[in-house]
Amino acid sequence: MIQFRLDTGSGVPPYLQIVRQVEHAVRLGLLQAGDRLPTVKEVATSLAVNPNTVLKAYRELDHRGLTTGKVGSGTFIQSSLSPVSPGQLKLLRRGLHNWVQGARAAGLTDADIDAFVEEAKKDNAEQHGEVRRDESSGR
Repeated sequence: MIQFRLDTGSGVPPYLQIVRQVEHAVRLGLLQAGDRLPTVKEVATSLAVNPNTVLKAYRELDHRGLTTGKVGSGTFIQSSLSPVSPGQLKLLRRGLHNWVQGARAAGLTDADIDAFVEEAKKDNAEQHGEVRRDESSGR
């Protein structure tokens, strides 16, 4: 089951941090269709936030079509954000973990690794004729 964490210094509203963590877990295949999210009360208690904050996050997830609420049963993941099967995601994640481990063993920093990944994404997009938006400038 997912364990939520809040970064009070991030400037990101708590409800949005919860939304992003669920989306992230679904993208990575850690949460799959049919999985149940913790109850509003469980999340509010563990994060020491108002239950309305959690309700707002869960409503946003529902609005995005990612979850569905079932009265008396809870909130469940409804769909995936990835066209890749959970098994394939696991293999890809394992390969990436091995690559990062090798990069760190070679002495690369997180910033170095991020630069390599961004360059690989850019090169791949160009090879496939994709137009890639520069996320830092919005272009």
